[in-house]
This record gives sequence, C-alpha cells and structure tokens, in this order.
Amino acid sequence: MSTTPKVQVNVGSLADMGQRFTQAWNRAAAGEQVQESHVTFLKVQTMLDTLSPRRLELLRHVRQHGANNTRELAHALGRDYKNVHQDVAVLEATGLLIREGRKLSAPWDELQAHVSLLPS
Repeated sequence: MSTTPKVQVNVGSLADMGQRFTQAWNRAAAGEQVQESHVTFLKVQTMLDTLSPRRLELLRHVRQHGANNTRELAHALGRDYKNVHQDVAVLEATGLLIREGRKLSAPWDELQAHVSLLPS
C-alpha cells in the first residue's frame, strides 16, 4: 500500500463529492497521475463529531506508532477498550483509519479540512 501524505476532509453535498470524482477521473483519463484522497461529510457537525479530539489523538498515535490491534491501541492510549473500539469503527468507516487483518494504520501525514460557506 502506498502512503498518501494528506487527505482532504470536505463538508459539502453529494453533488460536490461527485464533481471532485469527475474532475479526478477526467484528469486521469487525460494521462495525469491522480493521487488524492477525499472524505466528504454532508454536515459540519458530523465532521466535528467524527474528528473529536480523542479520535484525532488516536489517529496521531496510529500514524506515528502503528497498532497491531485495537486492544494494544487502547492500552497504549490509556483508554477503555470499548471506547477505543468504537472510535476505531467510526474512523474505519470514514476511511481515515485502515485495517489490514488486525493491524491498524493511518497513512496520512495531514488532514486538511475544507468547509464551504456558500450554499450547495
């Protein structure tokens, strides 16, 4: 698996997400190498809930140290297993945390958030 240095975290509509996909597809079809990752939330509050301080701490730890499994991660963070398990499930569902077997990775050096103030 190749490492992507950053992931773009967007708040926008499904149309916005489709437009980003179409633009990337067209660039790739034109022969341009496209290596970008996006996560789109439909509401700002959903993004804020998903990227809570505890979950960002978890992502930072996994990025820097990796984790062989969720139990090891909970121990390293000094947190309750059940809560870490829930955080891992949410971050996995968004694509911000990657699981290969039991091993967890966060291949991003940076998360860049984009919130439009214009109506969608």
